[in-house]
Amino acid sequence: MTELELHGSRIVIGAGLLDLCGDHIRAALPARRIAIISDDIVSPIYAARVAATCAPSPVTLLTIPAGEASKTRAQWSRLTDDLLTAGFGRDSAIIALGGGVVGDLAGFVAATYMRGIPFVQMPTSLLAMIDASIGGKTGVDTNAGKNLVGAFHHPALVLVDPRALSTLPLAHIRNGLAEAIKHGVIASAAEFEWISSNLGGLLRADGPDAALAERLVRTNIAIKADVVARDERESGVRKTLNFGHTVGHAVESLSGFGMLHGECVAIGMIVEARIAARLGIADAALAGTIEKLVRAASLPCAVPASMSAADVIEITRSDKKARAGTVEYALPSALGMMAGADRGYAIPVSDSVVADAIGDTRASL
Repeated sequence: MTELELHGSRIVIGAGLLDLCGDHIRAALPARRIAIISDDIVSPIYAARVAATCAPSPVTLLTIPAGEASKTRAQWSRLTDDLLTAGFGRDSAIIALGGGVVGDLAGFVAATYMRGIPFVQMPTSLLAMIDASIGGKTGVDTNAGKNLVGAFHHPALVLVDPRALSTLPLAHIRNGLAEAIKHGVIASAAEFEWISSNLGGLLRADGPDAALAERLVRTNIAIKADVVARDERESGVRKTLNFGHTVGHAVESLSGFGMLHGECVAIGMIVEARIAARLGIADAALAGTIEKLVRAASLPCAVPASMSAADVIEITRSDKKARAGTVEYALPSALGMMAGADRGYAIPVSDSVVADAIGDTRASL
């Protein structure tokens, strides 16, 4: 097993942890009444197994419908009301068992319930393992955009079992792989090349090769944890993790959350790499390099034709990265290197450049 520490969170990575989590949870959070929050797809597979390992601590299971549409203030309200009705107090803890939606929502419940109770992240999707469960961001979506209501609330414990990826649909392996590709672009050319070389084994129809999957998870957790360790509250280098997300979040919102997060980030990375090329920050070949790997992973490469550039740009204005009407972007200068260190990795970009870059991606189809 591998262990890391991050801003008070203990991160444990190891095969079989879903069935061996009880000792870790009891050590981190002794004598706690536990609520497992999961969704209606993950819960039937894993909830009973996790609850059994938590004995003798009493466990209550709360579920939400699977999917981004559940990451709302309405579900936050329902879950907190359910906890209150069941008599949960400050001696309680929450286990977030599922993908990124469950982790973000359950973490926000934990951050706000009784002014904050501890929680454990137990991610079961690749996206949640290497991204959403690491770093302490919690929150919900609104009609104005993604993650606009939330809080920083680090989990007491993150337990990552790569074996869970064997039950994950291929589309969701691709979904998480987009974030791994992003990590390669922003921080590690070697990781980008490793993903490219091992794509076949990671995207097998019957599930990813176990050894490759475990290596992918360990490496990408380490990459994200290193960035967050240097900038907990996103005042500088942590903004590099937003690469692909400004345009990506806009596309996701315009799709009515019908597109997967990673699909939208894949599109966002290509658009934003082309923005970097238009601004003279990066060589034009970089966007082509990213697009080649995105295509090989069978992820989308362009903003859907049903979404106008003007609509995408309008949504970006409500993004957390907008300042005084101008949207700021995290942009790469080369593979494994981000631009704008001297300005906090936030580069203002005009609407016309964004529109042109969106047009560039469509022209390359």
